[in-house]
Amino acid sequence: MSQKAYDIKVFGKVQRIGYRRFILENAQELGLIGFVRNEADGSVTVFVQGEESLIEQFLKRIKEPPRPAIVKSLEAKPAEVNPDLKFFTIEFGSLAEELQEGFGSVEKEFRDYREEFRNYRQEFRDYRQEFRSFVGEFGDYRKEFRDYRQEFRNFAERTDKNFENLAQKYGEISEKLTQVLETLQKESAETRKELIRAVDALTELIKQFIAKQSFT
Repeated sequence: MSQKAYDIKVFGKVQRIGYRRFILENAQELGLIGFVRNEADGSVTVFVQGEESLIEQFLKRIKEPPRPAIVKSLEAKPAEVNPDLKFFTIEFGSLAEELQEGFGSVEKEFRDYREEFRNYRQEFRDYRQEFRSFVGEFGDYRKEFRDYRQEFRNFAERTDKNFENLAQKYGEISEKLTQVLETLQKESAETRKELIRAVDALTELIKQFIAKQSFT
């Protein structure tokens, strides 16, 4: 692949906010070589070389840096390939200039954290709203539980009433059986036997009826 090289001049809000670092990271990611440096007029100079298609991607990226950097204009001119270059680097200025650049980067990072903190605050509000929704849903479940409790009371009341009726009927039947047994004592032995069998059969039917009612 043939190598191409370009001299690039970038104007705008591009110093003391980490723009050189942004250029360095993109150049390294794309496998390009060259350098970047700040100029006294507030612009940034970039020399880049590599495959033409990769340089085109590089130019698109550095035209749209993350805030607060702003590129107002960018000029790219073909240049001579420098075979002595092996990496992409930042050409640093004086100590005072680099300290200003560093403070600017820290300020930008602080703004990013402030924005992230705002996002977390909003997310916290969303969670609070979601919690309120859960509280409302819990209230609905409590109401539903009350409804089931009332339904259970009603069922218990109906069951108690059924057993009361059953006990009453059983008492009436027992009284009739007693009367029958008393009558048996006055009848002949054979008649008593027949009646006893009939009473036993009736008693068994009553027990079965009571058993069924207990499971209903």
